[in-house]
Amino acid sequence: MKLLSYRLNDKIYFGPKVKKEEAVWDVLTIQEELQVLPNFPATIVQGVSFGMDFIEQIRVLIETALKEEDPNRFKRSFTEIEWLSPIPRTPKNVMAIGKNYADHAKEMGGVAEDFVVFTKAPTTIAADEQTLSVHSEVTSSLDYEGELAIVIGKEGKNIPSKLAYDYVFGYTIANDITARDLQKKHQQFFLGKSLDWSCPMGPYVVTKDEIPNPQDLTIVTKVNDEIRQNGVTSDMIYSVENIICEISKIVTLEPGDVILTGTPAGVGKGFNPPKFLKSGDIVKVSIEGIGTLVNKFE
Repeated sequence: MKLLSYRLNDKIYFGPKVKKEEAVWDVLTIQEELQVLPNFPATIVQGVSFGMDFIEQIRVLIETALKEEDPNRFKRSFTEIEWLSPIPRTPKNVMAIGKNYADHAKEMGGVAEDFVVFTKAPTTIAADEQTLSVHSEVTSSLDYEGELAIVIGKEGKNIPSKLAYDYVFGYTIANDITARDLQKKHQQFFLGKSLDWSCPMGPYVVTKDEIPNPQDLTIVTKVNDEIRQNGVTSDMIYSVENIICEISKIVTLEPGDVILTGTPAGVGKGFNPPKFLKSGDIVKVSIEGIGTLVNKFE
């Protein structure tokens, strides 16, 4: 199931994409008006914590709506909503893996190292189709990084790799936008990775049942329709299950946590001369089975 979050009339909603339509089911209104279920989550993060039971609840709501005389009244056209990140706010900082593709590590002037984890502030979270700043007041080397992102579905600590997928709710697309000069100046990644709106995600979170093998996906990043990154998740040094296992040895994972899994080669810094983002650029990150994340910069 493809789920999205959106704002309408100053209220935040979530729901599944209507099949073969550019619209979303307003499941909160279905529940409110028809009182189908004894209880239903008020936010998508609450829903994620129920795992596949949450998806079954949504299916029941849609089936009930379709039996109504006018089911279309529960659909919201994409043209009338403001898209949000599928997870509008994470429980803690967005977590991310560094140098998880050997070719990317090489283009950055290094080699793949031991397991590298950094974080991005929750205020970095942005949406598909949102116009983003190049932050010219603080950086002259803003870069893109197309990535597969994991959405955690239940709390866990010391998770064995063989059980890791039990803790996954689904996957989305992320662009780990980075100020390379700030990243270098401050030694640690946090400031260079945490400019406001520097982690757009979307357009959907796709439930794990629709992506049975996350290590067999293509990642393509285009800047102004020029292909910059063209990678495959099978090239990850640390797989999805390894990532969850390693992080959970130290950090308790919670429903709604998001983990960026690293970027393949082709970032702006890797070119000679570098190709950093500038005002007017349009960046598209596509991952098969999920969709395309699009952002314009100004």
